[in-house]
Amino acid sequence: MRRRELIAAIATTVAAWSLAVRAQQGGQKLRRIGHLIGGTQAGTLRVSVGLIEGLRDLGYIEGRDYIVEYRYAEGHYDRFPDLAAELVRLNVDVIVLGTPAAIPAMRKATSTIPIIMAVVSDPVGNDFVSSLARPGGNITGLATSHESTTAKQIELLSEILPKLSRVGILANPDSPTVPNLVAAREAARQAVVELVQADARNADEIDVAFVKFSHERIEAAVVIPDSVFALHRRRIAELAMKARLPTMFGHREYVVDGGTFSYGEDIKDFLRRSAVLVDKIFKGAKPADLPIEQPNRFFLTVNLTTAKLIGLNLPESFLLRADEVIE
Repeated sequence: MRRRELIAAIATTVAAWSLAVRAQQGGQKLRRIGHLIGGTQAGTLRVSVGLIEGLRDLGYIEGRDYIVEYRYAEGHYDRFPDLAAELVRLNVDVIVLGTPAAIPAMRKATSTIPIIMAVVSDPVGNDFVSSLARPGGNITGLATSHESTTAKQIELLSEILPKLSRVGILANPDSPTVPNLVAAREAARQAVVELVQADARNADEIDVAFVKFSHERIEAAVVIPDSVFALHRRRIAELAMKARLPTMFGHREYVVDGGTFSYGEDIKDFLRRSAVLVDKIFKGAKPADLPIEQPNRFFLTVNLTTAKLIGLNLPESFLLRADEVIE
Protein backbone atom coordinates (compact mmCIF):
# COMPACT_ATOMS: atom_id res chain seq x y z
CA MET A 1 0.00 0.00 0.00
CA ARG A 2 1.30 3.47 -0.78
CA ARG A 3 2.30 5.58 2.23
CA ARG A 4 -0.46 8.14 1.59
CA GLU A 5 -3.12 5.40 1.30
CA LEU A 6 -1.84 3.78 4.51
CA ILE A 7 -2.05 7.05 6.42
CA ALA A 8 -5.58 7.64 5.10
CA ALA A 9 -6.66 4.11 6.06
CA ILE A 10 -5.26 4.51 9.59
CA ALA A 11 -6.94 7.90 9.98
CA THR A 12 -10.26 6.47 8.83
CA THR A 13 -9.97 3.56 11.26
CA VAL A 14 -9.12 5.82 14.19
CA ALA A 15 -12.00 8.16 13.36
CA ALA A 16 -14.46 5.27 13.09
CA TRP A 17 -13.23 3.81 16.40
CA SER A 18 -13.65 7.17 18.16
CA LEU A 19 -17.19 7.55 16.84
CA ALA A 20 -17.95 3.97 17.84
CA VAL A 21 -16.86 4.65 21.41
CA ARG A 22 -19.04 7.78 21.60
CA ALA A 23 -22.02 5.94 20.12
CA GLN A 24 -21.72 3.14 22.66
CA GLN A 25 -21.30 5.59 25.53
CA GLY A 26 -24.51 7.28 24.41
CA GLY A 27 -26.38 3.99 24.53
CA GLN A 28 -26.82 3.87 20.76
CA LYS A 29 -26.86 0.42 19.18
CA LEU A 30 -23.91 0.05 16.87
CA ARG A 31 -24.45 -2.54 14.16
CA ARG A 32 -21.55 -4.64 12.94
CA ILE A 33 -20.99 -5.62 9.32
CA GLY A 34 -18.59 -8.39 8.46
CA HIS A 35 -16.88 -7.88 5.12
CA LEU A 36 -14.93 -10.88 3.82
CA ILE A 37 -12.66 -10.02 0.89
CA GLY A 38 -10.57 -12.34 -1.27
CA GLY A 39 -7.69 -9.94 -1.93
CA THR A 40 -5.66 -7.46 0.09
CA GLN A 41 -6.69 -4.16 1.63
CA ALA A 42 -4.52 -2.18 -0.79
CA GLY A 43 -5.65 -4.15 -3.83
CA THR A 44 -9.38 -3.89 -3.13
CA LEU A 45 -9.61 -0.39 -1.66
CA ARG A 46 -10.93 1.17 -4.89
CA VAL A 47 -13.95 -1.14 -5.02
CA SER A 48 -14.63 -2.02 -1.37
CA VAL A 49 -15.36 1.64 -0.60
CA GLY A 50 -18.54 1.17 -2.64
CA LEU A 51 -20.21 -0.45 0.38
CA ILE A 52 -19.42 2.56 2.59
CA GLU A 53 -20.59 4.99 -0.10
CA GLY A 54 -23.83 3.08 -0.56
CA LEU A 55 -24.57 3.10 3.16
CA ARG A 56 -23.77 6.81 3.32
CA ASP A 57 -26.29 7.44 0.54
CA LEU A 58 -28.87 5.74 2.73
CA GLY A 59 -28.06 7.93 5.73
CA TYR A 60 -25.75 5.57 7.63
CA ILE A 61 -22.54 7.00 9.04
CA GLU A 62 -19.62 4.67 9.71
CA GLY A 63 -18.70 4.73 13.38
CA ARG A 64 -22.00 6.33 14.39
CA ASP A 65 -24.46 3.74 13.06
CA TYR A 66 -22.23 0.78 12.22
CA ILE A 67 -18.67 -0.49 12.05
CA VAL A 68 -17.16 -2.85 9.49
CA GLU A 69 -15.10 -5.88 10.47
CA TYR A 70 -12.85 -6.45 7.45
CA ARG A 71 -11.17 -9.80 6.81
CA TYR A 72 -8.79 -10.34 3.88
CA ALA A 73 -7.83 -13.72 2.42
CA GLU A 74 -5.02 -12.15 0.38
CA GLY A 75 -5.60 -14.54 -2.52
CA HIS A 76 -5.50 -17.72 -0.40
CA TYR A 77 -8.72 -19.72 -0.63
CA ASP A 78 -7.66 -21.95 2.27
CA ARG A 79 -7.98 -18.96 4.64
CA PHE A 80 -11.71 -18.54 4.08
CA PRO A 81 -12.89 -21.09 6.70
CA ASP A 82 -10.88 -19.44 9.51
CA LEU A 83 -11.87 -15.92 8.46
CA ALA A 84 -15.53 -16.94 8.21
CA ALA A 85 -15.34 -18.49 11.70
CA GLU A 86 -13.85 -15.25 13.07
CA LEU A 87 -16.76 -13.20 11.77
CA VAL A 88 -19.26 -15.66 13.27
CA ARG A 89 -17.52 -15.46 16.66
CA LEU A 90 -17.81 -11.67 16.49
CA ASN A 91 -21.58 -12.17 16.11
CA VAL A 92 -21.84 -9.56 13.35
CA ASP A 93 -25.33 -8.48 12.23
CA VAL A 94 -24.74 -9.17 8.55
CA ILE A 95 -21.91 -10.40 6.35
CA VAL A 96 -21.05 -8.99 2.92
CA LEU A 97 -18.89 -11.23 0.74
CA GLY A 98 -16.61 -9.44 -1.69
CA THR A 99 -15.78 -12.66 -3.53
CA PRO A 100 -17.85 -15.70 -4.58
CA ALA A 101 -14.96 -17.96 -3.57
CA ALA A 102 -15.82 -17.31 0.10
CA ILE A 103 -19.45 -18.47 -0.16
CA PRO A 104 -18.94 -22.21 0.64
CA ALA A 105 -16.88 -21.44 3.76
CA MET A 106 -19.32 -18.77 4.94
CA ARG A 107 -22.34 -21.04 4.44
CA LYS A 108 -20.63 -23.76 6.46
CA ALA A 109 -19.75 -21.32 9.24
CA THR A 110 -23.30 -20.01 9.81
CA SER A 111 -26.87 -20.75 8.83
CA THR A 112 -28.35 -17.86 10.82
CA ILE A 113 -26.33 -14.67 10.23
CA PRO A 114 -27.59 -12.95 7.05
CA ILE A 115 -25.12 -13.26 4.16
CA ILE A 116 -25.03 -10.92 1.17
CA MET A 117 -23.12 -12.12 -1.88
CA ALA A 118 -21.87 -8.90 -3.47
CA VAL A 119 -20.76 -10.75 -6.61
CA VAL A 120 -21.64 -14.29 -7.65
CA SER A 121 -22.01 -16.16 -10.91
CA ASP A 122 -25.01 -18.48 -11.35
CA PRO A 123 -26.06 -18.68 -7.66
CA VAL A 124 -28.85 -21.16 -8.43
CA GLY A 125 -26.69 -23.42 -10.61
CA ASN A 126 -24.01 -23.43 -7.91
CA ASP A 127 -26.67 -24.36 -5.33
CA PHE A 128 -26.07 -21.28 -3.22
CA VAL A 129 -29.76 -20.31 -3.27
CA SER A 130 -33.05 -22.01 -4.12
CA SER A 131 -34.12 -19.45 -6.73
CA LEU A 132 -33.42 -15.89 -7.79
CA ALA A 133 -36.87 -14.72 -6.70
CA ARG A 134 -36.86 -16.42 -3.31
CA PRO A 135 -33.33 -17.40 -2.28
CA GLY A 136 -34.32 -19.22 0.90
CA GLY A 137 -32.00 -19.76 3.85
CA ASN A 138 -29.78 -16.94 5.10
CA ILE A 139 -28.28 -15.84 1.76
CA THR A 140 -29.17 -13.19 -0.81
CA GLY A 141 -27.14 -10.81 -2.96
CA LEU A 142 -26.28 -9.77 -6.48
CA ALA A 143 -25.59 -12.07 -9.41
CA THR A 144 -23.05 -11.41 -12.14
CA SER A 145 -23.41 -12.52 -15.75
CA HIS A 146 -19.91 -13.86 -16.35
CA GLU A 147 -21.08 -16.55 -18.76
CA SER A 148 -22.77 -14.13 -21.13
CA THR A 149 -20.16 -11.40 -20.70
CA THR A 150 -17.34 -13.87 -21.47
CA ALA A 151 -19.11 -14.68 -24.73
CA LYS A 152 -19.40 -10.97 -25.49
CA GLN A 153 -15.72 -10.48 -24.71
CA ILE A 154 -14.81 -13.02 -27.38
CA GLU A 155 -17.08 -11.25 -29.85
CA LEU A 156 -15.36 -7.94 -29.10
CA LEU A 157 -11.91 -9.46 -29.56
CA SER A 158 -13.00 -10.92 -32.90
CA GLU A 159 -14.20 -7.48 -33.94
CA ILE A 160 -10.93 -5.81 -32.96
CA LEU A 161 -8.79 -8.59 -34.48
CA PRO A 162 -10.54 -9.72 -37.68
CA LYS A 163 -7.95 -12.47 -38.28
CA LEU A 164 -8.21 -13.82 -34.73
CA SER A 165 -8.11 -17.64 -34.68
CA ARG A 166 -6.86 -18.72 -31.21
CA VAL A 167 -7.95 -17.25 -27.86
CA GLY A 168 -6.60 -18.24 -24.46
CA ILE A 169 -8.90 -18.54 -21.43
CA LEU A 170 -7.27 -18.10 -18.01
CA ALA A 171 -9.34 -19.62 -15.18
CA ASN A 172 -8.86 -20.68 -11.55
CA PRO A 173 -10.14 -24.28 -11.28
CA ASP A 174 -10.48 -23.96 -7.49
CA SER A 175 -13.07 -21.21 -7.75
CA PRO A 176 -16.52 -22.62 -6.96
CA THR A 177 -18.11 -20.20 -9.37
CA VAL A 178 -15.95 -20.50 -12.48
CA PRO A 179 -18.68 -20.04 -15.08
CA ASN A 180 -19.75 -22.74 -17.44
CA LEU A 181 -18.01 -21.74 -20.67
CA VAL A 182 -20.66 -23.21 -22.96
CA ALA A 183 -21.77 -19.74 -24.12
CA ALA A 184 -18.16 -18.67 -24.61
CA ARG A 185 -17.41 -21.74 -26.70
CA GLU A 186 -20.52 -21.12 -28.78
CA ALA A 187 -19.42 -17.52 -29.35
CA ALA A 188 -15.98 -18.81 -30.34
CA ARG A 189 -17.54 -21.31 -32.74
CA GLN A 190 -19.57 -18.59 -34.43
CA ALA A 191 -16.47 -16.41 -34.72
CA VAL A 192 -14.46 -19.41 -35.99
CA VAL A 193 -12.08 -19.07 -33.06
CA GLU A 194 -10.42 -21.89 -31.12
CA LEU A 195 -10.32 -21.60 -27.32
CA VAL A 196 -7.33 -22.85 -25.31
CA GLN A 197 -7.84 -22.98 -21.54
CA ALA A 198 -5.04 -22.58 -19.00
CA ASP A 199 -5.67 -23.04 -15.27
CA ALA A 200 -3.89 -21.11 -12.52
CA ARG A 201 -4.28 -20.98 -8.73
CA ASN A 202 -1.35 -18.71 -7.80
CA ALA A 203 1.30 -16.38 -9.21
CA ASP A 204 3.63 -19.19 -10.32
CA GLU A 205 0.83 -20.94 -12.20
CA ILE A 206 -0.15 -17.66 -13.85
CA ASP A 207 3.41 -17.49 -15.24
CA VAL A 208 3.11 -21.07 -16.48
CA ALA A 209 -0.24 -20.28 -18.10
CA PHE A 210 1.29 -17.50 -20.17
CA VAL A 211 4.12 -19.83 -21.23
CA LYS A 212 1.41 -22.19 -22.45
CA PHE A 213 -0.31 -19.37 -24.31
CA SER A 214 2.99 -18.58 -26.02
CA HIS A 215 3.59 -22.21 -27.02
CA GLU A 216 0.01 -22.50 -28.27
CA ARG A 217 0.42 -19.33 -30.35
CA ILE A 218 -2.48 -17.59 -28.63
CA GLU A 219 -3.39 -14.25 -30.22
CA ALA A 220 -5.52 -12.80 -27.39
CA ALA A 221 -6.45 -13.82 -23.86
CA VAL A 222 -9.64 -13.69 -21.78
CA VAL A 223 -9.21 -13.75 -17.98
CA ILE A 224 -12.12 -15.12 -15.95
CA PRO A 225 -12.72 -12.90 -12.86
CA ASP A 226 -11.17 -14.36 -9.72
CA SER A 227 -9.72 -13.14 -6.42
CA VAL A 228 -6.30 -14.61 -7.16
CA PHE A 229 -6.15 -12.95 -10.57
CA ALA A 230 -7.31 -9.64 -9.08
CA LEU A 231 -4.47 -9.85 -6.56
CA HIS A 232 -1.96 -10.40 -9.37
CA ARG A 233 -3.54 -8.21 -12.01
CA ARG A 234 -0.40 -6.12 -12.52
CA ARG A 235 1.63 -9.29 -13.08
CA ILE A 236 -0.92 -10.51 -15.62
CA ALA A 237 -0.74 -7.18 -17.43
CA GLU A 238 3.08 -7.34 -17.48
CA LEU A 239 3.11 -10.89 -18.87
CA ALA A 240 0.57 -10.00 -21.53
CA MET A 241 2.47 -6.85 -22.51
CA LYS A 242 5.74 -8.78 -22.76
CA ALA A 243 4.02 -11.24 -25.09
CA ARG A 244 2.31 -8.35 -26.95
CA LEU A 245 -0.95 -10.15 -26.19
CA PRO A 246 -4.27 -8.25 -26.06
CA THR A 247 -6.13 -9.15 -22.86
CA MET A 248 -9.82 -9.00 -22.02
CA PHE A 249 -11.14 -8.91 -18.45
CA GLY A 250 -14.49 -8.77 -16.68
CA HIS A 251 -13.72 -5.75 -14.47
CA ARG A 252 -12.17 -2.35 -15.15
CA GLU A 253 -9.67 -2.61 -12.26
CA TYR A 254 -7.55 -4.95 -14.39
CA VAL A 255 -7.47 -2.36 -17.17
CA VAL A 256 -6.61 0.48 -14.80
CA ASP A 257 -3.56 -1.59 -13.83
CA GLY A 258 -2.40 -2.25 -17.39
CA GLY A 259 -4.78 -4.74 -18.99
CA THR A 260 -6.02 -3.96 -22.50
CA PHE A 261 -9.82 -4.27 -22.31
CA SER A 262 -12.62 -5.08 -19.92
CA TYR A 263 -16.29 -5.72 -20.47
CA GLY A 264 -18.62 -6.50 -17.58
CA GLU A 265 -20.17 -5.26 -14.38
CA ASP A 266 -18.84 -2.48 -12.17
CA ILE A 267 -17.91 -4.27 -8.94
CA LYS A 268 -17.74 -1.05 -6.94
CA ASP A 269 -21.33 -0.36 -8.03
CA PHE A 270 -22.30 -3.91 -7.01
CA LEU A 271 -20.97 -3.24 -3.51
CA ARG A 272 -22.80 0.08 -3.43
CA ARG A 273 -26.00 -1.72 -4.39
CA SER A 274 -25.38 -4.36 -1.70
CA ALA A 275 -25.77 -1.54 0.84
CA VAL A 276 -29.47 -1.46 -0.02
CA LEU A 277 -29.75 -5.11 1.01
CA VAL A 278 -27.83 -4.37 4.22
CA ASP A 279 -30.31 -1.58 4.96
CA LYS A 280 -33.27 -3.90 4.43
CA ILE A 281 -31.77 -6.51 6.74
CA PHE A 282 -31.10 -3.86 9.39
CA LYS A 283 -34.79 -2.98 9.16
CA GLY A 284 -35.91 -6.56 9.73
CA ALA A 285 -36.07 -8.16 6.27
CA LYS A 286 -35.06 -11.81 5.92
CA PRO A 287 -32.46 -12.78 3.27
CA ALA A 288 -34.69 -15.66 2.21
CA ASP A 289 -37.30 -13.15 1.02
CA LEU A 290 -34.95 -10.71 -0.76
CA PRO A 291 -34.62 -11.54 -4.49
CA ILE A 292 -31.18 -11.92 -6.02
CA GLU A 293 -30.50 -8.75 -7.98
CA GLN A 294 -29.26 -8.82 -11.58
CA PRO A 295 -26.77 -6.58 -13.45
CA ASN A 296 -28.41 -3.47 -14.86
CA ARG A 297 -25.50 -2.29 -16.99
CA PHE A 298 -22.25 -3.50 -18.54
CA PHE A 299 -19.18 -1.34 -19.09
CA LEU A 300 -16.50 -1.40 -21.80
CA THR A 301 -13.13 -0.01 -20.69
CA VAL A 302 -10.09 0.39 -22.96
CA ASN A 303 -6.50 1.09 -21.96
CA LEU A 304 -5.34 2.95 -25.05
CA THR A 305 -1.79 3.26 -23.75
CA THR A 306 -1.47 -0.51 -23.40
CA ALA A 307 -3.03 -1.07 -26.82
CA LYS A 308 -0.46 1.22 -28.44
CA LEU A 309 2.44 -0.39 -26.57
CA ILE A 310 1.54 -3.84 -27.91
CA GLY A 311 1.05 -2.46 -31.42
CA LEU A 312 -2.73 -2.66 -31.52
CA ASN A 313 -4.46 -0.03 -33.64
CA LEU A 314 -8.05 0.38 -32.50
CA PRO A 315 -10.76 1.74 -34.82
CA GLU A 316 -12.17 5.11 -33.82
CA SER A 317 -15.67 3.60 -33.99
CA PHE A 318 -14.67 1.06 -31.31
CA LEU A 319 -13.20 3.72 -29.02
CA LEU A 320 -16.36 5.81 -29.33
CA ARG A 321 -18.38 2.84 -27.97
CA ALA A 322 -16.19 2.53 -24.87
CA ASP A 323 -17.54 3.81 -21.57
CA GLU A 324 -14.00 4.70 -20.49
CA VAL A 325 -10.74 5.14 -22.41
CA ILE A 326 -7.58 5.24 -20.30
CA GLU A 327 -4.70 7.17 -21.86
